[in-house]
Amino acid sequence: MLRNRVKELRARHGFSQTELANRVGVTRQTIGFIEKGDFSPSIALSLRLAKHLEIKVDQLFWLEGEDTDEIK
Repeated sequence: MLRNRVKELRARHGFSQTELANRVGVTRQTIGFIEKGDFSPSIALSLRLAKHLEIKVDQLFWLEGEDTDEIK
């Protein structure tokens, strides 16, 4: 399963789901599904999210079971 820090970083930047969605060109529902782990974004969307959340993609997303000590 793909894990992520989208909700944490979105909150840290003060973005609502709607605001982040508008910045990356998707719906608010898509952001919600990503945050819950119900949707795995495309590479392009992952790159846009990482850019707007000012973090590297591999620090934003990782596979469950991977060593996350390096991620945080």
